[in-house]
Amino acid sequence: MQQDTLADALSAIKNARRVGKKEVIVSPASNLIKDVLKVMQKENYIGEFEFIKNSGADQFIVQINKEINTCNIIKPRFYIKNKEFLKWEKRYLPAKGVGILILSTSQGVISHYEAHEKGIGGALLAYVY
Repeated sequence: MQQDTLADALSAIKNARRVGKKEVIVSPASNLIKDVLKVMQKENYIGEFEFIKNSGADQFIVQINKEINTCNIIKPRFYIKNKEFLKWEKRYLPAKGVGILILSTSQGVISHYEAHEKGIGGALLAYVY
């Protein structure tokens, strides 16, 4: 279920960007989506995002910063070691240094660049470029 809502959130962001919108509503909100949005914000793919509590489903309003060609979940969630990042970059990203892989690690949800610096691995969640 969490993976489906993350896929829906990333799809909403990608589709909004494709039609030229600068803002998108992501619903329903979850902690996993919030953590992925924080990584995307840190890497400047999105701007500010705001949590909105609704009676139906909680939402995020997300400002889109950068040209996002695509973003999607990685399914199934592969567990990778620190030394395997290059292999997965080649598989999911168009070129070296273009885009990010987003991982769930023992130290939270982070980009593969940060995980590499920390010398840790984790479960691949998504990619953005």
